[in-house]
Amino acid sequence: MSRPPLRIVLADDERMVRTALRVIIDAEPDLEVVGEAASGAEAVSVVRELAPDVVLMDVRMPGIDGIRATEQILATLPEPPRIMVVTTFENDAYVYDALRAGAAGFLLKRADPDELLGAVRLVARGDSLLFPAAVRSLAAAHAAAAPGGRAPWVARLTDREADVLRLMASGLSNHEMSERLGVGPQTVKTHVAAVLSKTGSRDRTQAVIAAYEGGFIVRGAARGAVRGAAS
Repeated sequence: MSRPPLRIVLADDERMVRTALRVIIDAEPDLEVVGEAASGAEAVSVVRELAPDVVLMDVRMPGIDGIRATEQILATLPEPPRIMVVTTFENDAYVYDALRAGAAGFLLKRADPDELLGAVRLVARGDSLLFPAAVRSLAAAHAAAAPGGRAPWVARLTDREADVLRLMASGLSNHEMSERLGVGPQTVKTHVAAVLSKTGSRDRTQAVIAAYEGGFIVRGAARGAVRGAAS
């Protein structure tokens, strides 16, 4: 029995952008656009009504922007959708704020259709970061401007959890971390879950941001080598 298509809401104040995204997405049998919104407030309302799996959220919209809309959706729905920010500039401060608010990743508006479709499926699965290098760059730049000091949760990480967080920040998937550390995939999942819990993160993107802002990772400096032996 085939699975129902992933349900997607498009939130962008430009009609032409929404139309272009709909054409690309609706051509795929496993994806379906179920709603559109032209503002952040409308996005919140549409998501509450339709309960989609994924939201493609523009960050710059009139009234309530995509950041506030993301915060409201994640804070008020018991089972919120995965939210992916769609932006023109990857180094936009709005993108960083949206990731901090809980967006699962971001996609550039100039991305080609295959990148878009792959990103939607990736986010829906809750898998690894989108554009980890860009996320690391954003996190490092913003953390550098923040007050110094290490967050209390850093001391609560086990050695293996610290290894896993470093590898997450490098953009490795669970499978890649499993091979690198010499442990099973389920063990990696367990460590990832512990990292998310201890850093107070909703997902891997927020954990990487926490790693920089909490002083666990210092821009341009290593916090110690990742061990290769199983433990």
